[in-house]
Amino acid sequence: MSRVAVLGAGTMGNGIAHVFAQSGWTTALIDVSREALDTGLGMIRANTERQVKKGTLTPEQRDALLGRIATNTSLSGIGDAELVVEAAAENREVKFRIFQDLDAAAPDGAILATNTSSISITEIAAQTGRADRVIGMHFMNPVPVMQLVEVVRGLETSDETTRRIVQLAKALGKTPVEVNDSPGFVSNRVLMPMINEAVCCVMEGVATPEAVDTVMKLGMNHPVGPLALADLIGLDVCLAILEVLHRDLGDDKYRPCPLLRKMVAAGRLGRKSGRGFYGYRD
Repeated sequence: MSRVAVLGAGTMGNGIAHVFAQSGWTTALIDVSREALDTGLGMIRANTERQVKKGTLTPEQRDALLGRIATNTSLSGIGDAELVVEAAAENREVKFRIFQDLDAAAPDGAILATNTSSISITEIAAQTGRADRVIGMHFMNPVPVMQLVEVVRGLETSDETTRRIVQLAKALGKTPVEVNDSPGFVSNRVLMPMINEAVCCVMEGVATPEAVDTVMKLGMNHPVGPLALADLIGLDVCLAILEVLHRDLGDDKYRPCPLLRKMVAAGRLGRKSGRGFYGYRD
């Protein structure tokens, strides 16, 4: 495989496109918003500049990488892609509609992957006529830096599809870990309750965000505290994942903290909005 289409030019989508293009793939980056595409390409350019300054990428490699990325506001941009990776909003109805459209637009033999953080791969695959070729390919943020790819098998995902995606993740320089379809998979089923409890500690006045994060960094050897990490992920994304866990697992231990709901309602989404548990001027 050497041709990929990435749907969604946001933080995850542009990072995924960056990684594929860096590995030599002809990459189509697709988003309904031209503004989002321009912003996404700007992020890729900024990140490649950072790589050049660090010496991990030569100027020639940077130029070649950027030259492999084409943008489009229509699914016609998929062309003859052998793999499509969806990285749209973490919303069940949005993803269902996208995969119905993808099934019609993508070549018959193409694998359809989703970067969903928590939504059922089996339910997403059921929106298509190729459930055996639908799989979860859950990258971590920031994509060019983080090594893990959670490879999530739906009920109908074939062994061949899984084998190809595991091999592909390795070829991208990532470490694939195969898991079965379950709400939140492994990463967010473990991570989100910790973040949620950290938010509750702040809400109940147990400690400040800085204190909570310092305890987890110095006491538990976490490189980033849970609240700073929540700001990086996006508090709206954290809330969406917790709602999936709460609904689909039916256990109140996953119930989103009221303070998290309040902050999302106020538009304090973390880094992307400039303010979450911390303030950001960049």
